[in-house]
Amino acid sequence: MEKIIAELLPKLEKENRFVLGLDGLSRSGKTTFTAELVRHLRERNFEAVALHLDDYIVERKRRYHTGEAEWFEYYGLQWDVEGLREHLFGRVGASGSLTLPKYESESDDHRMQQIVLPERGVVVIEGVFLQRGAWREYLDGVIYLDCPREVRFARESPATRQNTDKFVNRYWQAEDYYLAAEDPLSQADWIVKEYS
Repeated sequence: MEKIIAELLPKLEKENRFVLGLDGLSRSGKTTFTAELVRHLRERNFEAVALHLDDYIVERKRRYHTGEAEWFEYYGLQWDVEGLREHLFGRVGASGSLTLPKYESESDDHRMQQIVLPERGVVVIEGVFLQRGAWREYLDGVIYLDCPREVRFARESPATRQNTDKFVNRYWQAEDYYLAAEDPLSQADWIVKEYS
C-alpha cells in the first residue's frame, strides 16, 4: 500500500481529479483495500471518494434465467455496461456530480443516487471486470489485486461453497473469459498479490 501511495502522490498533485480503478476478481479483497486506500489518502489531505460497481448492478430478471449462458449473464448482463459508460465512466473525470441508479437488493429495484465529486482529489472506482474495453480508457490508473482462485474460494462462507455448480458455470467461466479477453494484469499500473 505505501509503495503504491508513494508512486501515486506525484500523479495526484498534477491532476485536478484522478480516477483510480481498483480491479480484481471476486473475493480478492477489493472492498477492504479500497477502504484502506481512501483512509490513507485522506490522512494525506487528499479528498477521496469511493464508488463500488456492485452498487450499480441490474435487477435479477435481467441477469438470471435470461436464456444466455450463466457465465455471460454474470460478465455481460450483471451491469448495464453501456449505461455505466455513459453515466459513470464517461462523466467521472470532469463532472461535478453523478446521478446513478443504485441497486437495492431487498426490493430488487433502484433508487437514484447523487454523488458529489471532489474538484481536486481522487475518485476510486472498485469492481470486478473493471478493465473491460468499454471502461478502461476512462481510468487514469488501475490497481489489480491478483489472488489465486483457491484462496478466493476459501474466503466464501461454507454454505456458499456448497454450491460449486454456480461457481463453475457462472463465476469462474466469466473470470476465465475476462482474463483471456482483457488480460487485466498486463493493463494494470500496479499489481498487488494476495491481499487479505
